Amino acid sequence: MDRMNEKKRVFIIGATNRPDIIDPALLRPGRLDQLIYIPLPDEASRVQIFKSCLRKSPVSQHVDLQVLAKHTEGFSGADITEICQRACKYAIREDIEKNIERQKKINDHPEAMEEDGVENEVHQITASHFEESMKYARRSVSHGDIRKYQAFSQTLQQSRGFGGDFRFANTSSSGGTTAAEPFAAAPPAEEEDDLYS
Repeated sequence: MDRMNEKKRVFIIGATNRPDIIDPALLRPGRLDQLIYIPLPDEASRVQIFKSCLRKSPVSQHVDLQVLAKHTEGFSGADITEICQRACKYAIREDIEKNIERQKKINDHPEAMEEDGVENEVHQITASHFEESMKYARRSVSHGDIRKYQAFSQTLQQSRGFGGDFRFANTSSSGGTTAAEPFAAAPPAEEEDDLYS
């Protein structure tokens, strides 16, 4: 990152769930300047995650994603994705078992099946599939982990908050600075390459 002035429109973004082992050199000014703590998704965000995971899946209209989001407090996006994937697997497994059973009936009584004229129904992920999936749902982020992340975030903010009381001295009525001011503006120096422009 020391010679990034040659590429002025390059942004480096990193993510970690182990902030306690980040190399302190990366946290110095001029490196990763903006540090953002992203908490676990709230209820509205969990609804959107469910919708995103299931956008291409045939979900029954009786499945209430709002109820699922309410009962997944403290779940991460990966945990919710696992719930959806498991429900899809249960639906596929049930569909395969029904097809095998139907094929057996056709082999045993072909005439009866022809008279019934069974059409291929549209198979969906139902509430029962999600209920079965929720039995094995698990949280990958514990309360201890959350407290650790929050403590790290607070420590980082405190370590960077030493300039909160900084104020420029009063300016004169004409808008200029007086000679006695400790932070009087110095004359502009020769322009140098700006790292961030």
